[in-house]
Amino acid sequence: MRPRQRQRLIVVVGIVALAAVAVGLLVYALRANMNLFYTPEQIVAGEAPSGHALRAGGVVKVGSVQRAADSLQVSFVITDFKADIEVRYDGMLPDLFREGQGVVVTGQLLDKGHLQASQVLAKHDEKYTPPEISTIVTQGAAARSRNR
Repeated sequence: MRPRQRQRLIVVVGIVALAAVAVGLLVYALRANMNLFYTPEQIVAGEAPSGHALRAGGVVKVGSVQRAADSLQVSFVITDFKADIEVRYDGMLPDLFREGQGVVVTGQLLDKGHLQASQVLAKHDEKYTPPEISTIVTQGAAARSRNR
């Protein structure tokens, strides 16, 4: 093999090796950051992995919200009306969070059978209007009815 061919071969092998390492690191990073979505029924059935990051969605069960008096800790139950799962969260809840409202929580399923949430997102229906706009719309409707 000529020196020039040998040099090209070494460069090609090096590029292939670097590409393989880059793909391996990419796959590892994507696998570590993957959050799969589960319903409470799937979690209770044991389909959700314990100790791994996951997302769960459902409706906050009416009467289940319990807040700590001296901290931001809150626990509540989410349901899909087939099964319930207890969620514990330490932090500020979103403004739209309330009982009977849909939520998506991100966290880890612990061995004790509850979900330790790191993030709580409140869902709203498609009819949601920000409070500032709803007062303007209400005032406009009242003004139109007075003018008739």
